[in-house]
Amino acid sequence: MRDDLGFRAPRPDEQQAIAALDDSFTTDHVYEVAAGDVGFALRMTPVDPPLVKVFPEEEDEDDPEFEVVAVDADGTVVGYAAADVETWNRRLVVRQVTVVPDYRGRGVGGELMRRLAAHGRQHAARTAWLETSSANVPAVRAYRRMGFRLCGLDTSLYTGTASEGETALFMSRSLV
Repeated sequence: MRDDLGFRAPRPDEQQAIAALDDSFTTDHVYEVAAGDVGFALRMTPVDPPLVKVFPEEEDEDDPEFEVVAVDADGTVVGYAAADVETWNRRLVVRQVTVVPDYRGRGVGGELMRRLAAHGRQHAARTAWLETSSANVPAVRAYRRMGFRLCGLDTSLYTGTASEGETALFMSRSLV
Protein backbone atom coordinates (compact mmCIF):
# COMPACT_ATOMS: atom_id res chain seq x y z
CA MET A 1 0.00 0.00 0.00
CA ARG A 2 1.16 3.51 -0.71
CA ASP A 3 2.57 5.50 2.20
CA ASP A 4 1.07 8.76 0.92
CA LEU A 5 -2.48 7.68 1.80
CA GLY A 6 -4.30 8.72 4.92
CA PHE A 7 -7.31 7.05 6.58
CA ARG A 8 -9.85 8.93 8.67
CA ALA A 9 -13.51 9.61 9.27
CA PRO A 10 -15.14 11.47 6.38
CA ARG A 11 -15.90 15.15 6.76
CA PRO A 12 -19.43 16.43 6.03
CA ASP A 13 -18.14 18.35 3.00
CA GLU A 14 -16.90 15.08 1.43
CA GLN A 15 -20.30 13.39 1.06
CA GLN A 16 -20.61 14.44 -2.59
CA ALA A 17 -17.12 13.12 -3.35
CA ILE A 18 -17.95 9.83 -1.64
CA ALA A 19 -21.18 9.49 -3.63
CA ALA A 20 -19.24 10.15 -6.85
CA LEU A 21 -16.62 7.41 -6.28
CA ASP A 22 -16.38 5.00 -9.22
CA ASP A 23 -17.43 1.61 -7.89
CA SER A 24 -17.91 0.04 -11.33
CA PHE A 25 -16.00 -3.07 -12.34
CA THR A 26 -15.15 -5.13 -15.40
CA THR A 27 -14.83 -8.91 -15.31
CA ASP A 28 -14.30 -11.64 -17.87
CA HIS A 29 -15.77 -14.28 -15.54
CA VAL A 30 -18.87 -14.56 -13.35
CA TYR A 31 -19.97 -17.12 -10.81
CA GLU A 32 -22.80 -19.23 -12.14
CA VAL A 33 -24.87 -20.50 -9.24
CA ALA A 34 -26.60 -23.86 -9.39
CA ALA A 35 -29.06 -24.06 -6.48
CA GLY A 36 -30.79 -27.28 -5.53
CA ASP A 37 -33.17 -28.32 -2.77
CA VAL A 38 -30.38 -29.02 -0.27
CA GLY A 39 -27.40 -27.07 -1.49
CA PHE A 40 -25.72 -25.02 -4.14
CA ALA A 41 -22.56 -24.90 -6.21
CA LEU A 42 -20.62 -22.04 -7.76
CA ARG A 43 -18.96 -22.47 -11.13
CA MET A 44 -16.62 -19.89 -12.62
CA THR A 45 -17.91 -19.12 -16.11
CA PRO A 46 -16.18 -16.96 -18.74
CA VAL A 47 -18.12 -14.10 -20.33
CA ASP A 48 -17.29 -12.67 -23.73
CA PRO A 49 -17.34 -9.76 -24.15
CA PRO A 50 -16.31 -8.89 -20.59
CA LEU A 51 -19.08 -7.68 -18.31
CA VAL A 52 -18.90 -4.01 -17.33
CA LYS A 53 -21.05 -3.30 -14.28
CA VAL A 54 -22.01 0.20 -13.20
CA PHE A 55 -24.08 0.35 -10.05
CA PRO A 56 -27.22 2.49 -9.97
CA GLU A 57 -27.42 5.36 -7.51
CA GLU A 58 -28.52 4.19 -4.09
CA GLU A 59 -31.80 5.28 -2.63
CA ASP A 60 -31.47 7.32 0.52
CA GLU A 61 -30.63 4.98 3.37
CA ASP A 62 -30.01 5.57 7.04
CA ASP A 63 -26.54 6.90 7.72
CA PRO A 64 -24.06 4.16 8.54
CA GLU A 65 -22.85 3.82 12.12
CA PHE A 66 -19.18 3.87 11.12
CA GLU A 67 -17.43 5.27 8.05
CA VAL A 68 -13.81 5.65 6.97
CA VAL A 69 -12.22 7.25 3.91
CA ALA A 70 -8.85 6.84 2.23
CA VAL A 71 -7.38 10.10 0.95
CA ASP A 72 -4.35 10.71 -1.23
CA ALA A 73 -1.62 13.29 -0.57
CA ASP A 74 -3.77 15.99 -2.17
CA GLY A 75 -6.71 15.18 0.12
CA THR A 76 -8.75 13.55 -2.66
CA VAL A 77 -11.02 10.75 -1.47
CA VAL A 78 -9.87 7.53 -3.19
CA GLY A 79 -11.67 4.98 -1.03
CA TYR A 80 -14.63 4.64 1.30
CA ALA A 81 -16.01 1.99 3.62
CA ALA A 82 -19.06 1.87 5.88
CA ALA A 83 -20.49 -0.61 8.37
CA ASP A 84 -22.95 -1.08 11.21
CA VAL A 85 -22.83 -3.37 14.23
CA GLU A 86 -25.89 -5.49 14.90
CA THR A 87 -25.85 -5.96 18.65
CA TRP A 88 -28.42 -8.78 18.83
CA ASN A 89 -26.07 -11.21 17.04
CA ARG A 90 -22.81 -9.32 17.51
CA ARG A 91 -22.19 -8.98 13.76
CA LEU A 92 -20.43 -6.23 11.85
CA VAL A 93 -22.46 -5.64 8.67
CA VAL A 94 -20.23 -4.24 5.93
CA ARG A 95 -22.42 -1.91 3.88
CA GLN A 96 -19.89 -0.67 1.36
CA VAL A 97 -16.23 -0.84 0.39
CA THR A 98 -15.25 1.26 -2.63
CA VAL A 99 -11.79 2.00 -4.00
CA VAL A 100 -11.36 4.08 -7.14
CA PRO A 101 -9.90 2.10 -10.07
CA ASP A 102 -6.43 3.73 -10.02
CA TYR A 103 -5.94 2.60 -6.40
CA ARG A 104 -7.30 -0.95 -6.65
CA GLY A 105 -4.88 -3.80 -6.01
CA ARG A 106 -2.71 -1.64 -3.73
CA GLY A 107 -4.06 -2.71 -0.34
CA VAL A 108 -6.42 0.24 0.12
CA GLY A 109 -9.52 -1.98 0.37
CA GLY A 110 -7.75 -4.24 2.85
CA GLU A 111 -6.83 -1.31 5.07
CA LEU A 112 -10.38 0.05 4.91
CA MET A 113 -11.66 -3.41 5.91
CA ARG A 114 -9.12 -3.63 8.78
CA ARG A 115 -10.50 -0.37 10.13
CA LEU A 116 -14.09 -1.63 9.86
CA ALA A 117 -13.08 -4.84 11.64
CA ALA A 118 -11.37 -2.86 14.43
CA HIS A 119 -14.58 -0.88 14.90
CA GLY A 120 -16.53 -4.12 15.06
CA ARG A 121 -14.19 -5.59 17.67
CA GLN A 122 -14.45 -2.40 19.76
CA HIS A 123 -18.21 -2.97 19.79
CA ALA A 124 -18.01 -6.72 20.63
CA ALA A 125 -18.81 -7.97 17.12
CA ARG A 126 -17.75 -11.59 16.69
CA THR A 127 -18.10 -11.77 12.89
CA ALA A 128 -18.04 -9.51 9.86
CA TRP A 129 -20.68 -10.13 7.18
CA LEU A 130 -21.28 -8.72 3.71
CA GLU A 131 -23.26 -9.23 0.52
CA THR A 132 -21.94 -9.04 -3.03
CA SER A 133 -23.08 -10.19 -6.45
CA SER A 134 -22.16 -13.39 -8.27
CA ALA A 135 -21.08 -11.11 -11.13
CA ASN A 136 -18.61 -9.17 -8.98
CA VAL A 137 -15.75 -11.65 -9.24
CA PRO A 138 -13.11 -8.96 -8.52
CA ALA A 139 -14.80 -8.17 -5.17
CA VAL A 140 -15.23 -11.84 -4.26
CA ARG A 141 -11.52 -12.40 -4.91
CA ALA A 142 -10.59 -9.36 -2.80
CA TYR A 143 -12.89 -10.38 0.06
CA ARG A 144 -11.44 -13.91 0.02
CA ARG A 145 -7.92 -12.41 0.33
CA MET A 146 -9.27 -10.49 3.35
CA GLY A 147 -10.34 -13.76 5.01
CA PHE A 148 -14.02 -13.84 4.03
CA ARG A 149 -15.66 -17.13 3.07
CA LEU A 150 -18.95 -17.85 1.36
CA CYS A 151 -21.67 -18.48 3.94
CA GLY A 152 -24.86 -18.33 1.89
CA LEU A 153 -26.72 -16.97 -1.08
CA ASP A 154 -30.06 -15.59 -2.20
CA THR A 155 -31.23 -16.30 -5.74
CA SER A 156 -34.14 -13.84 -5.47
CA LEU A 157 -32.64 -10.74 -3.80
CA TYR A 158 -32.08 -8.87 -7.06
CA THR A 159 -35.39 -9.81 -8.72
CA GLY A 160 -36.96 -6.70 -10.21
CA THR A 161 -33.73 -4.67 -9.99
CA ALA A 162 -31.01 -3.67 -12.45
CA SER A 163 -29.07 -6.72 -11.17
CA GLU A 164 -31.79 -9.24 -12.05
CA GLY A 165 -30.25 -12.56 -13.07
CA GLU A 166 -27.38 -12.23 -10.61
CA THR A 167 -27.25 -14.07 -7.29
CA ALA A 168 -26.51 -12.40 -3.95
CA LEU A 169 -23.52 -14.03 -2.28
CA PHE A 170 -23.14 -13.66 1.48
CA MET A 171 -19.66 -13.83 2.93
CA SER A 172 -18.39 -13.71 6.51
CA ARG A 173 -15.22 -13.91 8.58
CA SER A 174 -14.44 -14.17 12.22
CA LEU A 175 -13.41 -11.09 14.17
CA VAL A 176 -12.34 -12.99 17.29
